[in-house]
Amino acid sequence: MKVRRVYNASKGRYGSPRVYQALRREGLAVGENRVARLMREWGMKARVTRVYRRLSKRRDDLKALPNYRLEAQKPVAVNQQWSSDVTYIKLGKKYVFLAVGLDLFSRRIISWRLGESLSADFARATLREAFLSWQPAPDLLFHTDRGIEYRAHKTQALLNHYRVRHSMNRPGQCTDNAEVESFFKTLKGELLHATSFMTLRQLRKHIRDYIDGYYNSHRLHSGLGYRTPVEFEEVN
Repeated sequence: MKVRRVYNASKGRYGSPRVYQALRREGLAVGENRVARLMREWGMKARVTRVYRRLSKRRDDLKALPNYRLEAQKPVAVNQQWSSDVTYIKLGKKYVFLAVGLDLFSRRIISWRLGESLSADFARATLREAFLSWQPAPDLLFHTDRGIEYRAHKTQALLNHYRVRHSMNRPGQCTDNAEVESFFKTLKGELLHATSFMTLRQLRKHIRDYIDGYYNSHRLHSGLGYRTPVEFEEVN
């Protein structure tokens, strides 16, 4: 059995429910239990990796905000609620930073940026790209952690310009931004785990291919009824 468009099939294998759904989309009549049994017999399993989180630096002059997501209804369309975060990626003997913006309705990655230093300008550039590309209406709910790059005056000025309602994680509650955390875990498990990238250019190309050529348009998401983010937006 061969599943078309399974990303990096030699490494980033799906768990059995996702493989089962992918086979059904290919028109193959197969039972879910059989898929699970064959994967177990063949030693196939989903790849996972640990996501290392950065610790937010303390800056008393930069105000943290409440978590408005706790009182908000779930989004029912695109451009109603976004979230963003930054993660570390090992590159040779150093670490670089990946910032992403994600639409909470469809889980689509709407912007991303890879860089060698973490700053307010770095986070702000990622957000500006999302605003220019998607042009959300005022009162967008935008959720982040409590990192100083999101609390910085420059970033707040950009969000105020677009009349954004900024929401932040509760102290010590990284799961408040679970959707972006899940994306980072998926990216590292399916693309980066056990793979060495030596240059920033090489890493950027592979991340672009993964996000634009696979994650948004071909990867099935269990939370979306085993649809891709693009498909979910089209049917909703």
